[in-house]
Amino acid sequence: MELNLKNPLVFFDLETTGLDVAKDRIVEISTVKVLPNGKEEVKTYKLNPGKDEKGKQILIPEQSTAIHGITNEDVKDAQTFKEIAKQLASYLEGCDFSGYNCNRFDVPLLVEEFIRADVDFDIKKHKVIDVQTIFHKMEKRTLAAAYKFYCGKKLENAHSAEADTIATFEVLKSMLDIYQGAEFEDQKGEISTPIVNDMEALAEFSSFNRNADFAGRIVYDDKNREMFNFGKYKGKLVEDVFEKDPGYYGWMINNDFPLYTKKVLTNIKLRQFNTKK
Repeated sequence: MELNLKNPLVFFDLETTGLDVAKDRIVEISTVKVLPNGKEEVKTYKLNPGKDEKGKQILIPEQSTAIHGITNEDVKDAQTFKEIAKQLASYLEGCDFSGYNCNRFDVPLLVEEFIRADVDFDIKKHKVIDVQTIFHKMEKRTLAAAYKFYCGKKLENAHSAEADTIATFEVLKSMLDIYQGAEFEDQKGEISTPIVNDMEALAEFSSFNRNADFAGRIVYDDKNREMFNFGKYKGKLVEDVFEKDPGYYGWMINNDFPLYTKKVLTNIKLRQFNTKK
């Protein structure tokens, strides 16, 4: 179905240095402007993330490069967002916007970049259509919906522990009947190992993160080393932080963090202590 447009509609996507809206920067922005007459214009910019408040060059972490493939070398001679900000704001003037999960990430980060560049860009003047939100509202992701889709049956007594547990068991078996041997794309867009009836493989496939703790405060890097995923030491190895700032461990232990997070930290601390003996 052709879009019924009164204003140009700009679909856009960002690749960034990370997922922290307040601190991370754009390294690539791509837009597809669809005009009311149906004409389409595509623009893509690779961007140097620029310097931080202290004048230090912001680098693209390895874990981010692993996702979008953009390296520091790729953008070392590129323009910064600030250098294209006025031109981009002018190009987006009078347009509505659309993206996938854009309300929670892309739009807030884009606004942050405009503010840093001292360009007045009022997002409230533009309509924003988040395709992911439409998808999630129209295609329910409840257990009852999964039970009907995979097992062809209505879930009776939904939200009773026993009924939900049995339904989950039946859904997994039905999934394996349907998907056994099917290939899938990983986060890098590469074809990964086909789905198999193996619990270790299924556990890895059904995980969306590389958390060392359940809260996601500590994550694994690409070498399976624990690093902080929040605060002033975000992206820093836990062992390196404990070495340089021993008091940080005590601060976390004595503050309102989940008990399991504290357990993970204590294990890292003990491991570090034992390796020094």
